[in-house]
Order: sequence, then structure tokens, then C-alpha cells
Amino acid sequence: MSLSDLDVFFNPKSVAVIGASQIPTKIGSVIYVNFMESNFRGKVYPINPRFKCVFGIQCWPSVLNVPDEIDLAVIATPAETVPRVMEECAEKGVRGAIIISGGFSEIGEEGRRREQKILEIARKAGMRVIGPNCVGVYDPVSGVDTVFMPRFRMSRPGPGRIAFISQSGAFGVAVLDWAASRGFGVSKFISIGNKVDVNEIDLIEYLAQDPMTQVIALYMEATSDGRRLIEVAREVVRKKPIVVLKAGATAEGSRAVMSHTGSLAGSDQIYDAAFRQCGIVRASDPQDLFDVARALATQPIPKGNRVAVVSNGGGFAVLATDALVRYGLQMARFSPETMEVLERKLPPITAKANPIDLVGDADAERYRIALEAVLRDENVDGVLVIILFQTPSLQPDIVEAVAASAVTYGKPVLVCSTGGEFTRAYVHMLERANIPVYPSPKRAARAMAVLMRYGEIRRKFAELPTPLQVSR
Repeated sequence: MSLSDLDVFFNPKSVAVIGASQIPTKIGSVIYVNFMESNFRGKVYPINPRFKCVFGIQCWPSVLNVPDEIDLAVIATPAETVPRVMEECAEKGVRGAIIISGGFSEIGEEGRRREQKILEIARKAGMRVIGPNCVGVYDPVSGVDTVFMPRFRMSRPGPGRIAFISQSGAFGVAVLDWAASRGFGVSKFISIGNKVDVNEIDLIEYLAQDPMTQVIALYMEATSDGRRLIEVAREVVRKKPIVVLKAGATAEGSRAVMSHTGSLAGSDQIYDAAFRQCGIVRASDPQDLFDVARALATQPIPKGNRVAVVSNGGGFAVLATDALVRYGLQMARFSPETMEVLERKLPPITAKANPIDLVGDADAERYRIALEAVLRDENVDGVLVIILFQTPSLQPDIVEAVAASAVTYGKPVLVCSTGGEFTRAYVHMLERANIPVYPSPKRAARAMAVLMRYGEIRRKFAELPTPLQVSR
């Protein structure tokens, strides 16, 4: 099967929600309502033999009764009914199925037999399957939304550049809700559950070709084909970064993985080595996953690891310097020309050597002078900007000063800023201008280190032969 087979999950023209219900607390009811409330432009058919109508719309007893073609089936019925439902979908010619239902390999042998049966049906019919035991797909552009949490309980992110794959549905929806609350967008979200057919490797290959996706982020508990994951990732990271949060690092965690999605987790040391071998960036926790993904999605890839720090708070500048050095980065040494500009244009009370301290009365113009000088310097590969918005000299024009400098010179610019409600308003303005902001020097330094590490990965893998060249 080709990668284009996966398009049906993100751009279907027609969807059948099997298990749609009039009862608001039922999963099928929530999924059907979500499609009605999203911007999905295709046709949505409620399927349930128990109802004549669902929310005033004709309800069909089976997909076989629907007179039109159906591209995608979303199945939210009891596990024991799913094989029969899949047979009907195969007969109807449905091209893709998202099985929300649980009760498969995660519960033991009986569930594994059910999975094998639905896989046989799908393979025979040429149908692709996501799940079972998942929450499915959310695409903010096409309007596909099979996440069975009501919108008043879980916010949906707007369009963005990060695609997020999660083996855990609960983890995935929690992160989506958090991302939406912070104003972070996603290109696509896919919960793969037990991955009886479509797995994380298939999706990485697909997303590598997706023009909406700049970074691929993944929550993984286990993979069934480590060799293929390495081969695919080595190719994909040449053009798009992959960031993975791997769960099941301990023996106890590995056992929990087995009961959660029926997967065998394997040795964490093996995964760690494999990720290094194929250029995958490993995240340490959910916060780190999005910290580094946001930097990779919005910032240019640096040519080296030399960083300048520009701050209006000396203590934060020292903390940032410590953090950058601990992550293996170098504090840039400014050229004589840069030092001459800083000495000539900045007040005598400022510190001009790296880190630059613009002191507490710095305004947007002072930041602009410093940023333009260091970003122009060939000895600087990236800049970490610390802004304490509590000082009265800073006005909204600071956002334009930082964003314009970043765009003009094509080098990564990250911001660290800590504060309360007033600061958060400025932070949102910066992030809308595609400047990631972090609340601590350590988190900002970590994101900068990953940017520079990915630059090294790109340069290294660009020099390696492709698998096709090796076979010749």
C-alpha cells in the first residue's frame, strides 16, 4: 500500500460515524457532534440501528444502507461487534477505518484474536486502519475530529507546524488541550492506540511529505519494527526533525506499557542508542517535547553552536550562560567590528561583552541595536534574548524589534521571559510572531541546544548515502 492511502484519514469527502447516538454521554454521540461543530466540509453519516434520527439527521442502520460512497468509517461500538462492522465497511468499499473501541490486545488473548480478525478483513479489502483503542485523528485544517472529548471540556489547537503522533490517547488529548491553552498550533494529531495496521513509522513517512508539517513529535511506548524505524528516520531527518518522548524506560514502566496498548516495550538503552543512530531527538518529558518542537518548527537551523545572550537583567544572563555551557554550547566571541558598534551605540553603563547586559532601563531601541549587531556577526550562530517585561521602559514595540531582527538575519532567536499576567500578554505577542518564549533560562538553553544539535544531524546525514545508493 502507498503513502497516499493515508490521505483518507485527513482529507475524506465522506465519513460514517458508526455508533453515533442521541445520548450526549456516549462516545459516538460526541464524535458525531464534533464533526458537526468543526469546519469539516464533507458529508457525515450517523450509523446506528437503534435510532431513526440523531440530532434531527437521518440515521442509517448500517453503512450498507447509505446510498452514497463512504471514504472513512469511525467505529465506536463494543469490541465484540467490530469485526462484523468491519465486514460491512469492506463490502461497502470504505477506504479507511478509525477504530475508537477498546477491548483488544490490551486485554489479552481474546482481544488479540479480534485484532487479527479485523486486520485480515482490512488487508483483504485494501482498507487502512488506525487503532483500535485510540482517539483517532484531529486535523484543524480539514476539520476531521474523532477525539471523543466534548469541545467545552477539551480545547482544540488551531493550525500549526507540528504534527503530533501519540500511542496513548489520554496523553495525546491532554497535550492538545494544553497546547490550545497556550496558543500553540498543530498540523495534525494522530492517536494510534494498538496500531493493528497504521503505525508510527507509516505516519512519519507520510508526514515527511506533508507540506503543513515542519516537525514530527511523537509519544512512543514501543515500536514493532525497530530496524524500519531507524531506516525511515535516517531519511526523514534530512529534511524534517523528529522529536520523541519514549515511555516505559523502567522495568515497571515496560510492564505498564503491555497492559496499556498490548505492546512489548523493550530495553530503554536500545531505544536510546537507536535514536542517536538515526538522528531522532529524544525529549525528557511532555514539556520538553513541545519546548524543542516549537523551536524546531519556527527557527532556522544554525550553522554552528556559538550563542550570544542579550538581556536586561544581569542575573538571568548569568543563569542563561551557565545553562548554555552545560548543554555543550559556546558563548560567542564578538568580532572587533561588533564590539565597536556596541561601544559606540550603547550607553556606557551597559555591558558589551557576551552576555550583553542592557540594564534595567533598556528600551526597544537598545535591544534593536544589540540584536542587529550580534546577529550580523559571523561569529554568532544564534541569540538567546532575555526580556523582563516588568521594567517601565519596555513598550509593545519590543515585539517588533525582536521579531524583525530574527527575520532579517536568518539565525535562530529564542526568548526567555518570566512573569505574571502582564508578561504573558507580551509572550503571546512574541509567539504569534513565531518567536518561542520560555519561562526559564534552562528551558530556553535546552531548546537552543536542540536546534544546534539538529543542525549537526542535518549536516552529518546529508553526507551519508541513501539506501538506494547503498544497494547499488
